[in-house]
Amino acid sequence: MDEIELAKQAINGDEAAQLLLLQIYKEAMYRVAYSYMQNEHDANDALQEMTYQCLKNIHKVQTPQYFKTWLVRIVINTCLMMKRQQKRIVITDDIVDQPEQMAELFELNDVITKLPIEQQELIHLKYFKDLKNSEIATLQKIPEGTVKSRLHKTLKKLRHLLGEGGIS
Repeated sequence: MDEIELAKQAINGDEAAQLLLLQIYKEAMYRVAYSYMQNEHDANDALQEMTYQCLKNIHKVQTPQYFKTWLVRIVINTCLMMKRQQKRIVITDDIVDQPEQMAELFELNDVITKLPIEQQELIHLKYFKDLKNSEIATLQKIPEGTVKSRLHKTLKKLRHLLGEGGIS
């Protein structure tokens, strides 16, 4: 049975189909959560919340073809909510050994956090998740041209905040 048919059954209340879909997408959702949270514990917490939200709201999915996109959106929203609550920076071991890179990372992070949350998310999706503009458009349910223009404005704002002699 293909994933779209399985999604249709899940949306119609088939609990076995719901659990099977969650199992199918578990690894992909974990990667998304980990990319935002940068640690296993928080990524797993985000997955638990995503599972709860999915089972609670699955009946609201209107297009079975976009079930995975819907799950990604839940994971992203959950991670952003968790990050707002935590208000902390996670430093990886690799960077701690390189003070120059760590200083640049902190400077860049400080500048990015000055941007509105929508622009922060756009930067994360484009440059940290390495998504194409078309994929971002699908995720955010906006036209691809809107993604391009928002990205252009966001980068212009980042350049301004960093100044001409900012991070290279």
